[in-house]
Amino acid sequence: MSQPQKSSSSTLVIGAGELGLAVIEGLMTHASGASPHPLHVLLRPTASDAGRRKVQHIKDKGADVVHGDLADDSIDALASIFAAYSTVICCSGFVGGSGTQRKITTAVLQADVQRYVPWQFGVDYEVIGRGSGQPVWDEQLDVRDMLRAQSKTQWIIISSGMFTSFLFEPSFGLVDFERAEVRALGSWDYRLTVTTPADIGKLTAAILAHEPPIRNQVVFTAGDTLSYTQLADVVEQHLGRQVRRVLLSLDQLRSDSASRPDDLVSKYRLAFARDTGVAWTKEQTFNAAQGIAVTDARSYLRQRQLE
Repeated sequence: MSQPQKSSSSTLVIGAGELGLAVIEGLMTHASGASPHPLHVLLRPTASDAGRRKVQHIKDKGADVVHGDLADDSIDALASIFAAYSTVICCSGFVGGSGTQRKITTAVLQADVQRYVPWQFGVDYEVIGRGSGQPVWDEQLDVRDMLRAQSKTQWIIISSGMFTSFLFEPSFGLVDFERAEVRALGSWDYRLTVTTPADIGKLTAAILAHEPPIRNQVVFTAGDTLSYTQLADVVEQHLGRQVRRVLLSLDQLRSDSASRPDDLVSKYRLAFARDTGVAWTKEQTFNAAQGIAVTDARSYLRQRQLE
Protein backbone atom coordinates (compact mmCIF):
# COMPACT_ATOMS: atom_id res chain seq x y z
CA MET A 1 0.00 0.00 0.00
CA SER A 2 1.07 3.61 -0.36
CA GLN A 3 2.41 5.38 2.72
CA PRO A 4 0.19 7.99 4.39
CA GLN A 5 1.10 11.63 4.53
CA LYS A 6 2.99 12.43 7.71
CA SER A 7 0.84 13.61 10.59
CA SER A 8 1.78 14.71 14.09
CA SER A 9 0.64 11.37 15.52
CA SER A 10 1.39 8.76 12.84
CA THR A 11 3.35 5.80 14.19
CA LEU A 12 5.23 2.99 12.44
CA VAL A 13 6.22 -0.20 14.25
CA ILE A 14 9.02 -2.09 12.50
CA GLY A 15 8.49 -5.83 12.83
CA ALA A 16 5.76 -8.00 14.29
CA GLY A 17 7.52 -10.78 16.12
CA GLU A 18 6.89 -11.51 19.79
CA LEU A 19 7.91 -8.02 20.91
CA GLY A 20 6.46 -6.21 17.92
CA LEU A 21 3.02 -7.73 18.46
CA ALA A 22 3.21 -6.83 22.16
CA VAL A 23 4.10 -3.22 21.33
CA ILE A 24 1.26 -3.04 18.80
CA GLU A 25 -1.13 -4.37 21.44
CA GLY A 26 0.19 -1.88 23.99
CA LEU A 27 -0.21 1.06 21.63
CA MET A 28 -3.71 0.05 20.55
CA THR A 29 -4.85 -0.56 24.14
CA HIS A 30 -3.41 2.75 25.33
CA ALA A 31 -5.24 4.57 22.53
CA SER A 32 -8.60 2.89 23.17
CA GLY A 33 -11.35 5.24 24.34
CA ALA A 34 -9.65 8.17 22.65
CA SER A 35 -9.07 9.12 19.06
CA PRO A 36 -6.65 6.36 18.10
CA HIS A 37 -3.45 7.50 16.49
CA PRO A 38 -2.80 6.04 13.04
CA LEU A 39 -0.74 2.89 13.55
CA HIS A 40 1.16 1.13 10.78
CA VAL A 41 3.40 -1.92 10.87
CA LEU A 42 6.35 -2.57 8.57
CA LEU A 43 6.61 -6.18 7.41
CA ARG A 44 8.74 -7.93 4.85
CA PRO A 45 6.73 -8.84 1.73
CA THR A 46 5.76 -12.52 1.74
CA ALA A 47 3.38 -14.79 -0.10
CA SER A 48 3.43 -17.53 2.53
CA ASP A 49 0.30 -18.61 4.37
CA ALA A 50 1.93 -17.69 7.68
CA GLY A 51 2.75 -14.24 6.34
CA ARG A 52 -0.80 -13.66 5.15
CA ARG A 53 -2.16 -14.77 8.51
CA LYS A 54 0.13 -12.32 10.29
CA VAL A 55 -0.99 -9.46 8.04
CA GLN A 56 -4.63 -10.30 8.71
CA HIS A 57 -3.96 -10.59 12.45
CA ILE A 58 -2.47 -7.09 12.49
CA LYS A 59 -5.34 -5.66 10.47
CA ASP A 60 -7.82 -7.33 12.83
CA LYS A 61 -6.21 -5.33 15.65
CA GLY A 62 -6.94 -2.11 13.79
CA ALA A 63 -3.47 -1.42 12.42
CA ASP A 64 -2.39 -1.32 8.79
CA VAL A 65 0.57 -2.95 7.05
CA VAL A 66 3.38 -1.36 5.05
CA HIS A 67 5.82 -3.57 3.16
CA GLY A 68 9.58 -3.13 3.21
CA ASP A 69 12.67 -5.29 3.49
CA LEU A 70 15.23 -4.23 6.09
CA ALA A 71 17.90 -6.44 4.56
CA ASP A 72 17.39 -5.88 0.84
CA ASP A 73 15.98 -2.36 0.61
CA SER A 74 18.46 0.49 0.33
CA ILE A 75 18.80 3.16 2.98
CA ASP A 76 17.13 5.60 0.60
CA ALA A 77 14.21 3.22 0.08
CA LEU A 78 13.74 2.72 3.81
CA ALA A 79 14.03 6.45 4.43
CA SER A 80 11.25 7.09 1.91
CA ILE A 81 9.01 4.78 3.95
CA PHE A 82 9.98 6.21 7.33
CA ALA A 83 9.49 9.81 6.16
CA ALA A 84 5.70 9.39 6.34
CA TYR A 85 5.73 8.90 10.12
CA SER A 86 6.31 11.10 13.12
CA THR A 87 7.24 8.17 15.39
CA VAL A 88 9.14 5.02 14.42
CA ILE A 89 9.53 2.13 16.87
CA CYS A 90 12.00 -0.59 15.90
CA CYS A 91 11.03 -4.08 17.10
CA SER A 92 13.00 -6.03 14.50
CA GLY A 93 15.64 -7.39 16.87
CA PHE A 94 18.90 -8.82 15.60
CA VAL A 95 17.41 -11.13 12.97
CA GLY A 96 18.62 -8.88 10.15
CA GLY A 97 22.25 -9.60 10.96
CA SER A 98 25.21 -7.36 11.64
CA GLY A 99 24.79 -3.73 10.62
CA THR A 100 21.00 -3.82 10.33
CA GLN A 101 20.37 -1.55 13.31
CA ARG A 102 22.89 1.01 12.04
CA LYS A 103 21.19 0.86 8.62
CA ILE A 104 17.72 1.39 10.10
CA THR A 105 18.95 4.28 12.24
CA THR A 106 20.66 5.93 9.27
CA ALA A 107 17.40 5.73 7.32
CA VAL A 108 15.39 7.12 10.26
CA LEU A 109 17.72 10.09 10.60
CA GLN A 110 17.78 10.67 6.84
CA ALA A 111 13.97 10.72 6.88
CA ASP A 112 13.89 13.40 9.62
CA VAL A 113 11.56 11.27 11.74
CA GLN A 114 10.42 13.34 14.71
CA ARG A 115 10.80 10.60 17.35
CA TYR A 116 12.59 7.24 17.25
CA VAL A 117 12.57 4.29 19.62
CA PRO A 118 15.44 2.06 18.44
CA TRP A 119 15.80 -1.62 19.12
CA GLN A 120 17.54 -1.26 22.49
CA PHE A 121 15.15 -3.39 24.56
CA GLY A 122 17.84 -5.20 26.50
CA VAL A 123 20.76 -4.57 28.78
CA ASP A 124 22.54 -1.34 29.76
CA TYR A 125 25.00 -1.38 26.87
CA GLU A 126 26.85 1.71 28.03
CA VAL A 127 27.68 0.23 31.43
CA ILE A 128 28.83 -2.98 29.76
CA GLY A 129 30.84 -1.11 27.14
CA ARG A 130 32.47 -2.42 24.00
CA GLY A 131 34.30 -5.72 23.72
CA SER A 132 31.75 -7.80 25.63
CA GLY A 133 32.06 -10.65 23.15
CA GLN A 134 28.65 -9.79 21.71
CA PRO A 135 29.24 -7.86 18.44
CA VAL A 136 25.56 -6.88 18.24
CA TRP A 137 25.90 -5.22 21.64
CA ASP A 138 28.72 -3.08 20.23
CA GLU A 139 26.39 -2.13 17.38
CA GLN A 140 23.85 -0.92 19.93
CA LEU A 141 26.48 1.52 21.17
CA ASP A 142 27.06 2.65 17.58
CA VAL A 143 23.34 3.44 17.32
CA ARG A 144 23.46 5.50 20.52
CA ASP A 145 26.45 7.43 19.19
CA MET A 146 24.54 8.15 15.96
CA LEU A 147 21.49 9.43 17.83
CA ARG A 148 23.48 11.63 20.20
CA ALA A 149 25.49 13.14 17.33
CA GLN A 150 22.38 14.81 15.85
CA SER A 151 19.56 17.01 17.10
CA LYS A 152 16.71 16.74 14.55
CA THR A 153 15.30 13.40 15.66
CA GLN A 154 14.28 12.93 19.29
CA TRP A 155 14.92 9.48 20.68
CA ILE A 156 13.90 7.28 23.58
CA ILE A 157 15.89 4.20 24.52
CA ILE A 158 13.96 1.65 26.57
CA SER A 159 16.12 -0.76 28.55
CA SER A 160 13.98 -3.68 29.69
CA GLY A 161 16.50 -6.41 30.38
CA MET A 162 16.06 -9.98 29.24
CA PHE A 163 12.67 -11.40 28.28
CA THR A 164 11.31 -13.09 31.41
CA SER A 165 10.67 -16.27 29.44
CA PHE A 166 14.38 -16.57 28.67
CA LEU A 167 15.10 -17.26 32.35
CA PHE A 168 13.33 -20.58 31.83
CA GLU A 169 14.31 -21.28 28.22
CA PRO A 170 15.84 -24.80 28.10
CA SER A 171 18.43 -23.77 25.49
CA PHE A 172 19.78 -21.03 27.78
CA GLY A 173 20.21 -23.59 30.52
CA LEU A 174 19.52 -21.65 33.71
CA VAL A 175 16.56 -23.74 34.86
CA ASP A 176 15.96 -27.44 34.28
CA PHE A 177 12.50 -28.23 35.63
CA GLU A 178 12.70 -31.97 34.92
CA ARG A 179 15.92 -32.35 36.91
CA ALA A 180 14.88 -29.70 39.47
CA GLU A 181 18.13 -27.83 38.87
CA VAL A 182 19.03 -24.14 38.75
CA ARG A 183 22.38 -22.92 37.43
CA ALA A 184 24.01 -19.59 38.24
CA LEU A 185 26.26 -17.75 35.80
CA GLY A 186 29.43 -16.56 37.48
CA SER A 187 28.10 -15.99 41.00
CA TRP A 188 24.94 -16.65 42.97
CA ASP A 189 24.92 -12.94 43.86
CA TYR A 190 24.87 -11.73 40.25
CA ARG A 191 21.48 -10.36 39.23
CA LEU A 192 19.35 -10.19 36.09
CA THR A 193 16.60 -7.76 35.14
CA VAL A 194 13.73 -9.27 33.15
CA THR A 195 10.48 -7.96 31.65
CA THR A 196 7.77 -9.82 29.72
CA PRO A 197 7.07 -8.71 26.13
CA ALA A 198 3.48 -7.85 27.14
CA ASP A 199 4.78 -5.52 29.84
CA ILE A 200 7.33 -3.99 27.46
CA GLY A 201 4.50 -3.24 25.04
CA LYS A 202 2.36 -1.70 27.76
CA LEU A 203 5.24 0.35 29.14
CA THR A 204 6.42 1.50 25.72
CA ALA A 205 2.96 2.95 25.08
CA ALA A 206 3.00 4.68 28.48
CA ILE A 207 6.49 6.07 27.93
CA LEU A 208 5.52 7.51 24.54
CA ALA A 209 2.38 9.08 25.99
CA HIS A 210 4.06 10.50 29.10
CA GLU A 211 3.61 14.17 29.91
CA PRO A 212 5.82 16.07 29.88
CA PRO A 213 7.25 14.24 26.86
CA ILE A 214 10.31 12.11 27.40
CA ARG A 215 13.04 13.17 25.01
CA ASN A 216 16.58 11.94 24.37
CA GLN A 217 16.68 9.74 27.44
CA VAL A 218 17.37 6.14 28.41
CA VAL A 219 14.34 4.81 30.31
CA PHE A 220 14.63 1.69 32.44
CA THR A 221 11.85 -0.83 33.05
CA ALA A 222 11.80 -4.07 35.03
CA GLY A 223 9.25 -6.78 35.57
CA ASP A 224 11.67 -8.25 38.07
CA THR A 225 15.27 -7.93 39.18
CA LEU A 226 16.55 -10.99 40.97
CA SER A 227 19.79 -12.73 41.82
CA TYR A 228 20.47 -16.32 40.82
CA THR A 229 19.88 -17.26 44.45
CA GLN A 230 16.47 -15.62 44.32
CA LEU A 231 15.77 -17.36 41.00
CA ALA A 232 16.47 -20.72 42.64
CA ASP A 233 14.13 -19.76 45.49
CA VAL A 234 11.38 -18.88 43.01
CA VAL A 235 11.78 -22.20 41.20
CA GLU A 236 11.75 -24.10 44.52
CA GLN A 237 8.51 -22.41 45.51
CA HIS A 238 7.03 -23.15 42.10
CA LEU A 239 7.99 -26.84 42.22
CA GLY A 240 7.22 -27.26 45.90
CA ARG A 241 10.57 -28.95 46.58
CA GLN A 242 14.26 -28.19 46.82
CA VAL A 243 16.30 -27.74 43.66
CA ARG A 244 19.90 -28.66 42.98
CA ARG A 245 21.96 -25.48 42.73
CA VAL A 246 24.91 -25.53 40.31
CA LEU A 247 27.38 -22.67 39.91
CA LEU A 248 28.92 -22.21 36.46
CA SER A 249 32.12 -20.34 37.26
CA LEU A 250 33.50 -17.59 35.05
CA ASP A 251 36.48 -19.80 34.19
CA GLN A 252 34.14 -22.58 33.08
CA LEU A 253 31.99 -20.20 31.05
CA ARG A 254 35.06 -18.71 29.36
CA SER A 255 36.35 -22.19 28.58
CA ASP A 256 32.99 -23.26 27.16
CA SER A 257 32.83 -20.18 24.95
CA ALA A 258 36.43 -20.57 23.73
CA SER A 259 36.02 -24.27 22.94
CA ARG A 260 32.78 -23.66 21.01
CA PRO A 261 33.38 -20.41 19.11
CA ASP A 262 30.29 -20.88 16.94
CA ASP A 263 27.97 -21.60 19.86
CA LEU A 264 25.99 -18.40 20.40
CA VAL A 265 24.41 -19.70 23.61
CA SER A 266 27.82 -20.17 25.23
CA LYS A 267 28.75 -16.61 24.31
CA TYR A 268 25.41 -15.38 25.63
CA ARG A 269 25.85 -17.15 28.97
CA LEU A 270 29.30 -15.60 29.38
CA ALA A 271 27.97 -12.15 28.48
CA PHE A 272 25.34 -12.33 31.21
CA ALA A 273 27.77 -13.60 33.86
CA ARG A 274 28.50 -10.17 35.30
CA ASP A 275 27.55 -7.88 38.16
CA THR A 276 27.03 -4.73 36.08
CA GLY A 277 24.93 -3.72 33.11
CA VAL A 278 22.45 -6.60 33.05
CA ALA A 279 20.44 -5.60 36.13
CA TRP A 280 19.10 -2.46 37.79
CA THR A 281 16.98 -1.75 40.83
CA LYS A 282 13.30 -2.26 40.11
CA GLU A 283 12.30 0.52 42.51
CA GLN A 284 14.08 3.08 40.29
CA THR A 285 12.33 2.10 37.04
CA PHE A 286 9.69 3.94 35.01
CA ASN A 287 7.01 1.40 35.93
CA ALA A 288 7.74 1.78 39.64
CA ALA A 289 7.70 5.58 39.44
CA GLN A 290 4.37 5.53 37.56
CA GLY A 291 2.81 2.77 39.67
CA ILE A 292 2.27 0.50 36.67
CA ALA A 293 1.74 -3.14 37.58
CA VAL A 294 4.11 -5.62 35.93
CA THR A 295 4.73 -9.37 36.03
CA ASP A 296 7.55 -10.68 38.20
CA ALA A 297 9.24 -14.07 37.74
CA ARG A 298 7.06 -15.81 40.32
CA SER A 299 3.85 -14.52 38.72
CA TYR A 300 5.14 -15.44 35.27
CA LEU A 301 5.63 -19.07 36.30
CA ARG A 302 2.21 -19.16 37.91
CA GLN A 303 0.59 -17.80 34.73
CA ARG A 304 2.52 -20.27 32.59
CA GLN A 305 1.31 -23.13 34.74
CA LEU A 306 -2.29 -22.07 34.17
CA GLU A 307 -1.96 -21.89 30.39
